[in-house]
Amino acid sequence: MSILDIRDRARVDLSEVMRSLALPGLALLLTAAALTGLTRGAADIALGDVLALLWSFVAGLEDTDAVSYAIVLEIRLPRVLLGGMVGATLAVSGAVLQALFRNPLAEPSIIGVSAGAGAAAVTTIVLGSAFGALSAIILYALPVAAFVGGFIATMIVVAIARVNGHTPMTTILLSGIAVAALGSAIMGLMMFISSDEQLRSITFWMLGSLGGATWTAILPAITIMSVILLAMPMLIHKLNLMLLGEREAASLGLNVDRFKYLCVALVAAGVGAAVAVSGTIGFVGIVVPHLLRMVVGPDHRMLLPASALGGAALLLWADVVARTLAPPAELPIGVLTALLGAPFFLWLLRRAAREGTSW
Repeated sequence: MSILDIRDRARVDLSEVMRSLALPGLALLLTAAALTGLTRGAADIALGDVLALLWSFVAGLEDTDAVSYAIVLEIRLPRVLLGGMVGATLAVSGAVLQALFRNPLAEPSIIGVSAGAGAAAVTTIVLGSAFGALSAIILYALPVAAFVGGFIATMIVVAIARVNGHTPMTTILLSGIAVAALGSAIMGLMMFISSDEQLRSITFWMLGSLGGATWTAILPAITIMSVILLAMPMLIHKLNLMLLGEREAASLGLNVDRFKYLCVALVAAGVGAAVAVSGTIGFVGIVVPHLLRMVVGPDHRMLLPASALGGAALLLWADVVARTLAPPAELPIGVLTALLGAPFFLWLLRRAAREGTSW
């Protein structure tokens, strides 16, 4: 056996080891992020006390330390739950879109979902507050409005890009840029007519934040995201078929157009709900699935659960940094993910240019 054969075999063995350890490792990383999010903050609480408080909450017991109970269970726990669900939803949505269009640049914000959801959510905040009766149900109307906005924006992108029964990826990206610009314009208009209080809230919300997480605020969005994440595994076989190409997938019995619309609807629902409660958080859908695809491979039986765990862990760690980097101030979490994702996005472009990849 030659040295090259030994080297190739070692690489294969290492890849298999990394693939087998990926899900347990990501689960441990997510657990560590969740526990850190519950213990760290303006007031640090020991891990043992946090675990005791969680047990009291689950068992329905009254805790004598009312302050710690309120901090952990009323402030940090819904925030951690929201961060994990938003991160998982964005990452899984990115993985689905990348498989659907066979392109690593496919991501909710790029094809107009985030902009449409954001425009609808901001419009609901501004116009809903003008009506006393509606303002009381804004928290429940936001996820619905964001879903509708994201779905409409994505349908517009797909409809514009559709040529002779096909939807070329390049045209989808260009259409997505235009629709995203339109969504940004609508958000700018709503900011122009908003009050000072609404403007401060919208500005911080547009940069991405988990700071408004309360049980009342997050339950509708969490419900929608949970349903979407539970539905995604049903797409695994068909997503693997899409990796072969649209023509090959159709020859194997897949209705490609119907499947595309189903995936887009699911992504729009999940991302719309996420944007409604966390604001615009970009690049998670690009960074996480693309990096994990290098580790676990393109098979969506591994990629989808890995993306869910990795996206949740990434956003929770980003939230920990946002809350602890410059206390008592809190950095917008969308800024941190952009600082991570933008260089990665440029690296993708540079790598594609070197390899002569056509997107």
